[in-house]
Amino acid sequence: MALSKRQCFIMLSAASAICSVAIFPTKVFSSPGNPGLEQVQQQMNILQAIFLGFVQGMTEFLPISSSAHLKVVPVALGWGDPGVAFTAIVQLGSIIAVLWYFWDDMRQIIKGAIKAITQKDYDSHDFQLFLGIILGTIPIVVFGLLIKRFIPDYDSSPLRSLVAIAIASILMSLLLGLAEKLGKRQRNFEHLSLKDGLWMGLAQSLALIPGVSRSGSTITGGLFMSLERETAARFSFLLGIPAITMAGLVELKDFLEIGVGNVAMVPMVVGVISSGIFSYIAIAGLIQFLKTKSTWVFIWYRLIFGVVILAAISAGLLKNS
Repeated sequence: MALSKRQCFIMLSAASAICSVAIFPTKVFSSPGNPGLEQVQQQMNILQAIFLGFVQGMTEFLPISSSAHLKVVPVALGWGDPGVAFTAIVQLGSIIAVLWYFWDDMRQIIKGAIKAITQKDYDSHDFQLFLGIILGTIPIVVFGLLIKRFIPDYDSSPLRSLVAIAIASILMSLLLGLAEKLGKRQRNFEHLSLKDGLWMGLAQSLALIPGVSRSGSTITGGLFMSLERETAARFSFLLGIPAITMAGLVELKDFLEIGVGNVAMVPMVVGVISSGIFSYIAIAGLIQFLKTKSTWVFIWYRLIFGVVILAAISAGLLKNS
């Protein structure tokens, strides 16, 4: 997807803004007594925020799990866990990027669905896609609410431990490898239906487990449903727009309700901008890549990533936290 002059200007302006403030180190946010924010024991400067924005952006849409990398990478670098608050806020950049990239597609689907409803043409492809995306969003919303209801301390639960993340990464690499082997890749975007939205929506709900990867689980599901690789990725991103947006806005609402008095806003903003830029690059790059290449590079990466984490924990190089 070629960038317009307006898009290039915006991206260059954002990059310039990041560079212009990169020389000002800032303390990381902390909030004593606020249980909704995880305190980080290290200081976070602007360059670290840019790097973590890069990690979020490049891993949110590649099938390798952003939550896993945002927890493992800074810990491995000695920066400490950036916490749920930073992870939630920096995700806003990814939301902006996916809305930006798929704006024309979303407008076409919505316009086509409205037209189909007015003409009572419920077999319309746009209407089927629109309804499939809506219904496909329900599973992750339902399971997400159940988790919040029955596991209130989910963000600090053993499921967010490094061992759990490593195991999830390894298992998902094997599952994606199986989908790559068995998937027939016979159907393109024009063959998508309501049923595809429902099945991919169920696959998407697996992403509530840290280390699984939302794009990884949905692309895997798409390959099992005989979709072409590019189609699986494209539909994965479109289906993820409501889920990613709702999750980001809920986390932002919770964050603002707790208060931002002690939070260093500059690294937050820089992290969001960095995340947005690299998310856009990751989306465009992955779709282009999957037109001619397989997912095996991600399969091997996930497998090695999980094994290395387990080995580092066994050797005492990483703490299972």
